[in-house]
Amino acid sequence: MTLYKEGILLIEEKFGKGKDNLISLATIACEPGSKGTPRPVVRDVDAYYEAGVFYVCTHENSNKIKQIQQNPEVSIAICGEWFTANGIGENLGWVLDPKNAELREKIRKAFVWYDEVNNEKDQGCCFLAIHLTQGTLNINHWEKLYHLDFIEKITLDRNGIR
Repeated sequence: MTLYKEGILLIEEKFGKGKDNLISLATIACEPGSKGTPRPVVRDVDAYYEAGVFYVCTHENSNKIKQIQQNPEVSIAICGEWFTANGIGENLGWVLDPKNAELREKIRKAFVWYDEVNNEKDQGCCFLAIHLTQGTLNINHWEKLYHLDFIEKITLDRNGIR
């Protein structure tokens, strides 16, 4: 088994299989910081993982969606699991759009609270996909590191994600 495949299997075991994951999602603010430079914004979100993508239920008027529309580059971290990654955010549209039906059912099963906090009749209620591009999984405090390229499906020869 390749090191890449081993890392992917560990990620699937930790975050997949219908789990509700709490992840930190970082975006770039629409307005620059006080010195005119890009300003990062981070928040925790519940996310469902499947095949290299984390899915989040949110609203199209949320800051995270507005920021991703301006700059789709994002980063995530999962505290306690020692996983960090870069990715591309994509608004998948209204949760009741027929193209989202299969995803919606999976997310509703994973997020037992889903129906209590989401107003699906509001067409702004949407799914955000975070397509992972590169990531590092840290096992046992640097006992073993998996530097993964999710696009090329290889391990990276350098230390950490860019």
